[in-house]
Amino acid sequence: MDHRLRRRIDDLMAALSSHLEEAASLSRERLGAIPPVAVVLGSGLGILADHMQEARDLAVEDIPHYPPSTVHGHAGRWVAGRLDGTFVLALKGRVHAYEGYSQDQVVFPVRLLAALGVKTLVTTNAVGCIDRRLRPGDLVLLEDQLNLMFRNPLRGPNDDAAGPRFPDMSAAYDRDLMAVALETARQEGLELHTGVMGGLLGPSYETPAEIRMLARCGADVVGMSTIPETIAARHLGLRVAAISCVTNFAAGLSARPLDHSEVTEAAEMARGRFSRLLAAFLARI
Repeated sequence: MDHRLRRRIDDLMAALSSHLEEAASLSRERLGAIPPVAVVLGSGLGILADHMQEARDLAVEDIPHYPPSTVHGHAGRWVAGRLDGTFVLALKGRVHAYEGYSQDQVVFPVRLLAALGVKTLVTTNAVGCIDRRLRPGDLVLLEDQLNLMFRNPLRGPNDDAAGPRFPDMSAAYDRDLMAVALETARQEGLELHTGVMGGLLGPSYETPAEIRMLARCGADVVGMSTIPETIAARHLGLRVAAISCVTNFAAGLSARPLDHSEVTEAAEMARGRFSRLLAAFLARI
């Protein structure tokens, strides 16, 4: 390898390591003890963190090198505390590639969580339903994903100490966590579907033709997040579970035009059931 290229790669990896160390130091200082489980609260779901007890919070703009969210419904705060008695770290909102961020920036929060010692990542998101058996307000446990963003957060130099160059994704979502989630839903008397998420870059909603393509590819729901986070988390050895809230019919399945306000409204309607499921699930893991 050309020595100039090798030096550039070394500089990039050293910069990322330095950025993570700075961010981790500030996070520990402000939040204190970091729980081993973190949950990402997607569109319209950040309010769940407002009911945590013994909470300490941190604005992401105070975290060095952390990309701030520009999307309504993503507050951009970390909250460490107890959700119905379970010690967790909640991320109120996330960032997306469609905001103009690189994949490295999109998954910086996940890498920071790993640097802080988090071992299990639970992500939530808002999705459109492709499977006609689903309706807005339904909850879907992700069992697999289709990365149609055509971007991968692992592109570029690899830190072998963090994870393998070619990580296995045959079980992107942890099977044991999935079993716990399904049993939790059963015990709580809540309906929890399972499905495959197709991820597109956004920010424009999909066309009816794209939705037909996704259906033929095996996607049950479609969204613009989560997939990069899952890839980065699995690379780092974190266990991952993801629960989606269906907030709208995908393009071509309804005569109603798609609008982001519909997403937040549907998330609010499902919040009670989602909160019950999430709190009970977190208590069991």
